[in-house]
This record gives sequence, C-alpha cells and structure tokens, in this order.
Amino acid sequence: MARSKRGSYTVGIERRERILAAASERFSSSGYSRTSLAEIARDVGITTPGLTHHFPTKQHLLLAIAERRFDISQSIAEAATGELDGTRTLRLLLSLSELFAAQPGLIELFVLISAEAADPSNPAHALFQDRYTRIANEIAEFFLAEVHRGALREDLDYHALARECIAVSDGLQLQFVLSEGTLDLVGQSRAYLERLAQAILRTPRGASLA
Repeated sequence: MARSKRGSYTVGIERRERILAAASERFSSSGYSRTSLAEIARDVGITTPGLTHHFPTKQHLLLAIAERRFDISQSIAEAATGELDGTRTLRLLLSLSELFAAQPGLIELFVLISAEAADPSNPAHALFQDRYTRIANEIAEFFLAEVHRGALREDLDYHALARECIAVSDGLQLQFVLSEGTLDLVGQSRAYLERLAQAILRTPRGASLA
C-alpha cells in the first residue's frame, strides 16, 4: 500500500511538471489570454478535469510558473561558486539575466503576474512579497561575504543595494516586453553591473563581466 501511494505521488508530481511545461510553452507562443485550459490539457495528453485537479484555473497555472521561476533562480544562486574577488555576486546576477533572456516568453509571463502581485488580494501578492524579501536578503549576504574578504567597500548598505539590483532587473524585463524583445537585456544588465562594480569594489579597476 505504501509503495502504491508513493507511486501515485510520483506520477502526480511528474504530471504537474508536464502541465507546467506545456502551459509555459502555450502561454509563451500563443499568449496567456488566448490560451485555454483545454488546449494545455490536449498538449499533455490528459482531460481538462485531469488538469484542473492540479490547477483549477489559468491564474493558478500562471502563479505556479512564476514560483518555479523563483525556485530555479534560487537554485542557481545556491550553487554559485567562484573566488570572492568582488565580482562574484555581480557575475551571478548577470548569469540570471542570461537565463531570463534565453526564455523570452517567460519574461512576458513574469511581467504580467508581477503587475497582478501589486494587488494585496491577489494570490500572487504573498508569493512575490515573500520571495522578494528572501532574494534581497540572499543577494545582500553574497555581497557581504565579499566585504568580509576585503574585496568590497564596507561603507555601503548592501541590503539596499540588493533591492536596487532587483529593481533594475525587473525594470529591464518590463522594457524588454514593451520593446517587443528588441532591448538587449543581457547587454543592458552587464553595463549596469559593470558600472556598479566600479562603485563598490574596494580597489576600483576595469572590471569586465563579459
């Protein structure tokens, strides 16, 4: 019986991931408003009731996609390695921009749900509130580790700086969507982070993150 329950749980997780992958593809290619749950269900090879068992509405799907994007970003951050030379945190932030740029459809979805998250009554509000606080603290800790190694200045508020980095990233993603994908997201991110490097390095140098 226990084995059967574990098997059912594994099947449920796998199906959920297949639904999220199909929904991401559909939303990215056809647009969120023009995609139906029935289309996503057909892509996965299940019935619409089978899909709504996992995700009752499209909004639930959109929220889950945003949450998975946060999870992937956090996993990359946790796996970050490299010398604490004052640019490691900045390189990590640039690598996340490169990840986002490789998935332009997901940028549009993220911007869409970010706007909805401003409404305290929207389910996305609590998710974004929690994740932004967590991400800002993690980025600040990355910076402070480089401060302790003597690579970054000690007289800066790195928690405020972490929030600034998030704001720049999100703002560039919004502009990427508004420009219909013509904005050089990675290039703009690199230019900002390289300027930031000159302001926060204990010994400013011609730091290139390329």
